[in-house]
Amino acid sequence: MRFPVHIDSWWRPLLLAGGATPRNSYVELTDDQVLFRFGLLFRRSVPMADVEGAVIRAWPLWYGVGWRTNLLGLVGLIGSYKGVVEVRLRKPLRVWGLLRCRRIAASLEDPNAFLAALARAQEPPAGTTPPRAGARHQRTTRRSRGRPQE
Repeated sequence: MRFPVHIDSWWRPLLLAGGATPRNSYVELTDDQVLFRFGLLFRRSVPMADVEGAVIRAWPLWYGVGWRTNLLGLVGLIGSYKGVVEVRLRKPLRVWGLLRCRRIAASLEDPNAFLAALARAQEPPAGTTPPRAGARHQRTTRRSRGRPQE
């Protein structure tokens, strides 16, 4: 499923300098990955197993629009201050060759539909049960502690 990046009309001329158009700016979910694309300057895929979760977040004015980073693990693909979703990663991802990020934010046309689709994509397959948190494995062998084996 493809979720278009929301680009406000007044930011389109600015973002066009980096090749960001509604046609090539989106977040796409497949069975095994999440693909982030924002114009010509950003295209990264993340394995679904490396996605920890996602939330809707505020994007302050001083963070700006376009291809953004706070140099502390956050990358923004922002065409609007509305509908910003932050995807959290389990492992750092290298972007633009030198930056490591653990969070990618994107302004989406329909952030709620994206969150619902991501939650469905992360569900375990039908008929399987995820391991319980903190469950211990039972020991399958028995130590003799110096006693003769029966």
